[in-house]
Amino acid sequence: MYRLTEEGKKYLKEGLPEKRLMELLEDKEEMGEVKESIEESSIAINWALKNGWIEIKEGTVHVKESPGELELQKALESVNQGEELEKEVKKELEDRNLIEEVREDVVKQAKEKLKEGSISNLTPELIKTGLWREADFKEYDPTKTGKKRYPGRKHILSYYIQDIRRVFFDMGFEEMKGPYVESSFWNMDALFIPQDHPARDMQDTFYMERPEETELPEKGLVESVKKMHEEGSSRSEGWNYSWKEEMAKRPVLRTHTTAVSARKLAEIDPPAKLFSVDKVFRNETLDYSHLPEFMQVEGIVVSEEVTFQNLLGYLKEFYRKLGFEKIRFRPGYFPYTEMSVEPEVYFEEKDEWLEMGGAGIFRPEVTRPLGIDVPVLAWGLGLERLPMIKEGIDDIRNFYYENNLKMLKEVKI
Repeated sequence: MYRLTEEGKKYLKEGLPEKRLMELLEDKEEMGEVKESIEESSIAINWALKNGWIEIKEGTVHVKESPGELELQKALESVNQGEELEKEVKKELEDRNLIEEVREDVVKQAKEKLKEGSISNLTPELIKTGLWREADFKEYDPTKTGKKRYPGRKHILSYYIQDIRRVFFDMGFEEMKGPYVESSFWNMDALFIPQDHPARDMQDTFYMERPEETELPEKGLVESVKKMHEEGSSRSEGWNYSWKEEMAKRPVLRTHTTAVSARKLAEIDPPAKLFSVDKVFRNETLDYSHLPEFMQVEGIVVSEEVTFQNLLGYLKEFYRKLGFEKIRFRPGYFPYTEMSVEPEVYFEEKDEWLEMGGAGIFRPEVTRPLGIDVPVLAWGLGLERLPMIKEGIDDIRNFYYENNLKMLKEVKI
């Protein structure tokens, strides 16, 4: 079976170029006018010359004979009507790329579709063969719900990470990064967590078999941290124990992105505003609200001029930009900040306040060994709780382990 190409459809409607050329030559005196009237003027002239209808002498076109009714033009109409053609005519139309063959199996499929009776949707076969013209289509009901389509989209956590990064950039922060496998020195010692603290136990922390140990930073910094642990300073007391370098070298999967903050504090000069949105690891029992790996939102502001009131202001503005209007704070305790606070946001749908993480001002026992002698505002906030609250998701495992495609496809961002 044959059908018209796009070019064939055009010539069926407008006429073959050579036919239009001969018609125009009867009315126009100048060849230039003819060329301007026909888009395919060069094609038209070539076919008119080949058919012996015109001749060109000294740059002037002379009509030799009138073509009369063109068989090729009638053939285009025949193809459009699904009629058979003579072999020679068919070959000429194919050579000029005015028709194309449709496979027999496609025709068969289209005819089978027609046998079904009323058709609710077009198929490629009906379109290719042109048999859609013979189909009886069902009436379209705009009130009925169509089949749901799920185009490709980012994971819901990716949307929130992108949004949180945008909020921090809007507030003038720079992004910081750090390694997943971290030394106990940066993960704990630099944050003034004593080496016998329960948080270092295996039930809370993933220790690495490989590498067996990590490298520590330059000796002066290590000695400053060691001295603060053992002796304290003139303005603070230490933990009064013997600090061991081999424990500081133990590699761990970082338990918080505060380890990234500690690294940066040892590198920067005030003032600075830095943030991180990245993965952390805790030896937690897997349930609806706990994961062994999750995302944490970290932020620090280093400046001689900041106060505890500024910390509350930053946190309020952060959550306000994420769509939470009601924010409050209650006192908290964390080993490396003083004063400390836990921000809470009000969730309208559940009519309750929800705790979002921890924040405070780094203790001087943390900042001074790292070379910082000005206040450092710091916070570490959970990320997964934000989409859980906003999107009504009641199980944190849906983000990582359950592969709940229905939830991932249908949740509204």
